[in-house]
Amino acid sequence: MEPLIKRYERRLAQTSTDFVRYLHDRIDWKLRLIVITGGRGSGKSTMLLQRLKKGFPGSKKALYISLDDIWFETNTLLDLAEHFHEAGGRYLYIDEVHKYKRWSKELKTIYDTMADLRCVVTGSSALDILGGEADLSRRAAHYYLHGMSLREFMVFEKEIDMPLLRLDDILENHQEIAADFYDRADMLKTFKQFLVKGCYPFFKESGGMYLPRLASVVNLVLETDIPAIYPIDYSTVRNMRKLLAIISQSVPFKPNITNLSREAGINRNMVLKLIDILDHAGILIALRSPIKGLSYLTKPEKIFLDNTNLMHALVETPNIGHLRETFFLNQVEAVHEVHIPKYGDFLVDGKHIFEVGGSGKSPAQMADIPEAYFALDGIKGGSGKRIPLWLFGFLY
Repeated sequence: MEPLIKRYERRLAQTSTDFVRYLHDRIDWKLRLIVITGGRGSGKSTMLLQRLKKGFPGSKKALYISLDDIWFETNTLLDLAEHFHEAGGRYLYIDEVHKYKRWSKELKTIYDTMADLRCVVTGSSALDILGGEADLSRRAAHYYLHGMSLREFMVFEKEIDMPLLRLDDILENHQEIAADFYDRADMLKTFKQFLVKGCYPFFKESGGMYLPRLASVVNLVLETDIPAIYPIDYSTVRNMRKLLAIISQSVPFKPNITNLSREAGINRNMVLKLIDILDHAGILIALRSPIKGLSYLTKPEKIFLDNTNLMHALVETPNIGHLRETFFLNQVEAVHEVHIPKYGDFLVDGKHIFEVGGSGKSPAQMADIPEAYFALDGIKGGSGKRIPLWLFGFLY
């Protein structure tokens, strides 16, 4: 166990607490078992270390481990937990849980036999806490860490502390809010920057290599994270990469599953399954109609890449209209239910319809729909139901 402790102390010393992701203060850290999932690169590991640094400075009762550490090639998580607990340890923070085959069964045993040991676990966004050899759904509190919001980008990159907004605040008071925000920063310029970089915290250390590094992260998710969770072989990974390449060149993508199956050389059900996996892995967002079922065999109405940074990393020349829609969906979907409506671009919480576009869009297009709003790019401030698109980046 000593090598793990030394590596933990080294990583803790290198961890800054200057910027902390939004989810940190929303987690009830007192719970006995917490599972945090999220996309690769979203900052889960850093958040665990920040919590330990802020909450347990110098304490021997807390330990961080990563289950992709070579130490676990010849040792088990359960053995480590028992030794740590016997030595007085009470807070075990476990990273990269999806890299460890017996994670769910051993976590269940730890939970059931060590009542005073609190565990916090992180894993890939594709991780299913209902899966594995043990159902942890009744024991674990599950939190999801989304990519960064425009608000977080401004705090992290610009060091401008912007307030959190509720959707109702935006709909009712967007004129006053936009004027106040524009007094603090050039929001249209900042918005354009965020479309290219800022969804993943590692943009700051990557410099000009951010987009190539992001493309490499996608490959790691396809080749390493997903196969660690789903029983798929190399040929399936190749099919998934081919499918992603086809979809990414056309996003937002209205799928014709028969044509997509033919083009990718994969049967229909496998196409739907792979889309569902890529959705859970944080690479795609598969939007469905609110009246259709949630099964992966239900064809999505529209498929998006998860965020605009991924579009810039995977698409040679992203379409500005597609970037706008992806930004809106990515930021709003983190805190609200979003579906495809009969009219307009997005249905939020089953009642608000949004049309996303440039400043030239006219409200006359949806004048007969009372809960219809326009999220518009290229405007500093709005009027009536014309709302600056960038304002939807302050919901978390």
